[in-house]
Amino acid sequence: MSRTQQISHKGKTIFVMDFSGLSNAQEIREVIYESSTFIRNQPKNSLLTLTNLNGMYFNNEVRDIFNNFLQGNKPYVKRSSVVGLSGLQQILYNGLMKITGRDVKSFPSENSAKEWLVGLD
Repeated sequence: MSRTQQISHKGKTIFVMDFSGLSNAQEIREVIYESSTFIRNQPKNSLLTLTNLNGMYFNNEVRDIFNNFLQGNKPYVKRSSVVGLSGLQQILYNGLMKITGRDVKSFPSENSAKEWLVGLD
């Protein structure tokens, strides 16, 4: 089962990456590889992305993996959102946003993230 998919919301396409419940760095790397392959073959500044991190394993290794992933995707992503961050994850995530120079908005639900993604044009 793929953990990435394109969905339509209010007539716009959103690329969804589902890291929810992943329990080790190797599983996370597999989803990142699949995601990167798709993202980096899109036109620059074209993608709307939603990332679900609900219940995902997180440590310094995973932080570094995401750092490289986020920096490499930056040219292709128009707007990006994330859901499922817990307390400690939110703190680490905020640091990652500063390091990568990305502005990925965090939301309490997938629906609020989707609404934000499609509502700013």
